Amino acid sequence: MTLWAIIPVKPLRRGKSRLSGVLSLEARTALNHYLLSKTLEILASVPEIEYSLVVSRDPQALTIAREHGARTVQEQGSPQLNIALTRATMVALSHSVQGVLVVPADLPLLTVDDIHEVVKRAVDPPVVVITPDRHRQGTNALLISPPGLIQYEYGPDSFKRHCLQAEKVGARLDICERGSVALDIDFPEDLELAGYELMDVNNWNQMSRY
Repeated sequence: MTLWAIIPVKPLRRGKSRLSGVLSLEARTALNHYLLSKTLEILASVPEIEYSLVVSRDPQALTIAREHGARTVQEQGSPQLNIALTRATMVALSHSVQGVLVVPADLPLLTVDDIHEVVKRAVDPPVVVITPDRHRQGTNALLISPPGLIQYEYGPDSFKRHCLQAEKVGARLDICERGSVALDIDFPEDLELAGYELMDVNNWNQMSRY
C-alpha cells in the first residue's frame, strides 16, 4: 500500500491557547515546535509511509515540515480543519496513494510502534482504522483506505462520527486502542499526564527559534 501521513498544524504561536494560564506565549510556541518536529521524525522512521504532508496556514510550520523532508499544503480561506484535511487528501490522491493516515501534531507519547500498529491494520480495503482519544470522544489517529472513502468529521464527538461514516459506506472498521496515542495536549493536566514539568516547559522558549 502506498501511504501518506497528513499532519494538520495550527499556527505555532496560536496553538494551545488553553494552556495560557500556565505557559507563556514563548513556551507554547516552543512546545508546538517541539511536538511538530517529533511527530515528523517519528513518521519519517516508518518505512510504510512514503511521505508526510503538513497542511497549515503558518509559514513557520511549513518551513519546519520541509526541513524534515515533508511535503506541504498552504491552508487558505477561513480556518476549518475538515476542509484543510480534504484539500490535503486531494493532493495525496493526485499522487495515486492508496491510503492516508491523519495524525495531529500534539500527541506527546506517540511512538514509531504506535504508527506501525495502526498501519498494519490497514489490510483488505475499504478500511477505516481509528485510534480514539482517552475520553473516547476525539479522533487521535485516522487511517483511511482508499483516501476519500469517508468525510472528515473532526470536532465534537468525532470518534463516534467517524465510526458512523465508516459503517455508512460499508468499510471495515478497526478500533485501534493505544494508550500512548490516546493522550493529546489541550489542558494543563494533559502536560502532567505526559510527564512534562511546567517549569521545564516554560524554559523551552530558549529552544525556540521564534
